[in-house]
This record gives sequence, C-alpha cells and structure tokens, in this order.
Amino acid sequence: MELQWPLIIFTTLVAWSAGLFGAQAVMALRGAGKKAQLPALICSVALLAVGGIAVFFHLEHWERIFNGFGHITSGITQELIAIVVVVIVMVAYFVLLRKSDDGGTVPKWLAMVAIAMSVVLVAVMAHSYTMAARPAWDSLLWLAYVVGNACVLGPATMSIIMVARGDDLAPVELPALAGAAANAVAAVAFAVFLQMSGSAFAQVGNYFDPTQPTKAMADAAGVIAGQAPLLWMGAVVVGALVPLVAVFMAKRKGDASGWKLWGVAAIAAALAGAVCLRVVFYERGMCVFIFS
Repeated sequence: MELQWPLIIFTTLVAWSAGLFGAQAVMALRGAGKKAQLPALICSVALLAVGGIAVFFHLEHWERIFNGFGHITSGITQELIAIVVVVIVMVAYFVLLRKSDDGGTVPKWLAMVAIAMSVVLVAVMAHSYTMAARPAWDSLLWLAYVVGNACVLGPATMSIIMVARGDDLAPVELPALAGAAANAVAAVAFAVFLQMSGSAFAQVGNYFDPTQPTKAMADAAGVIAGQAPLLWMGAVVVGALVPLVAVFMAKRKGDASGWKLWGVAAIAAALAGAVCLRVVFYERGMCVFIFS
C-alpha cells in the first residue's frame, strides 16, 4: 500500500495530544505542575487541531467528508465522536482551570475523566485501522503501540513544559519513565508481529491476470524483508529504546538541565520512531488477496 502521509501525521499528533492531555491530568490528580497546566492544555489543543487539519489532506474531495459519517460502526464516525468528546472535556478543563484560585487546579473527577478519554481517543483512532483483510493491521498490538506512543510523548512533553514554568519535576519523573517503558514493550511486541505477518500470505506458483497481464503479483516476503531495517532500527531502536534511555538519564540527573536535554531527546526520538513504524505499517498493509 502506498504511504498515507496525512494519516501518518494525524495518528502521530493525536496520540501526542492525548498523551499530553492525559499526563497533565495525572499531574492534576497529584496536585503537581500547576504552573504548567494551562500551557500544556494549549499545546494539547494545538496538536489535536493540527492533526485534525492534516487528515483533510487524505481526502480527494474533503468537502464530502460528512458522507463518511453514515453509520456508527464506521471508523471515521467513531474517531469523530471520540474527538468531539475530548474537545468538550478540554473546554471543561479550561473553564475550571480559569475558575480555580491558583489557576492550576481542576476537580479530581475531571482529571480522571480526562485520563480516561485520552486513552479512549487513542484506542478508537487506532482501532479504525484494524482490518482482517490486511494481516499486518489485524492485531490489538497496534492499539497497544499507539497508546504507547501517547505514554512516552505526553509525560516527556509535560516535563519540558514544567521545566519551562518552574514547577517541581519530581512528580512527573516516574510517570515519564513508566510511559517510556510501556512504549518500548509495545513497540517491540508489535515489531515482532509485523515481522511475522508475512506468514499470512499464500505462495502462488503460476498466475495470469488477463486484465493486467504485465502486473507482477504482490511479493509479501520481499516487502517484509525490505522494511526490516526501518522497523528494527527506526521504530524499535530509535523510537523505543532511545526514549527509554533518555528518560532514564533525565530522571537520574534529576534537575531541570537534565530534562531539558534528555527530555527533548526522548520526544525527538519517539516522534522519529513513530513515523518509521507508521511507514512500515502502510508498506506492509497488503491485502491477503494475493493478486491485489
């Protein structure tokens, strides 16, 4: 399958946005990061907006987008519902932040709703890509991987904002390390699944399609072998292991300078890895119908 860059950008930025929104809600539950709450919310909204704009470029006739919302089981319909609900929660979060005495506190129930909806948004978005007809896409490990992206990008970004605003970094260190670890485990697990996905394709010895006599059959084994370096070096080493090491180093140093250096490195590596895996995801999104 050809690369769908608008969707690569969309899924990456939505995971980042939801991760950051969830991370700031975790800080709100712990009564931490009060100075960073409003900047983090603004950043999360901006990421969600840019991701939403990017998805329009995937449509050849974007003015007909509402034709896709014809049924509740449609993936695009479910994504829209999840995004609208999260935006409503973000608006409520903003209103209660502004009404709080210190400008950085929200009710615990709202923080818990924000965390839950952040997870739901990422899961719903990822689930819309799972298709039984495409072996490399037909796995719950893809959902776990995208949630893992949110778990590493959100806390790492929250830590940078907290550094910039002068908040105490201690409360965000453990969530950031746990998120990086979750991302690493999910990335390795999904990479293994992708590497093994070629076994779902049958080998056909002889074939002739009178409608496309010069078109070669899909070479699943060749595609999978060709994408191995990008998968293992890009998605796993750069996108999973480097962020884990970077967050560990930042936590070990335990000060603002450490998080400025290693936190930024973790975000950059996680984003690069997320894009690499999505490229592999689309390259391996071949149909089980071997002649397609």
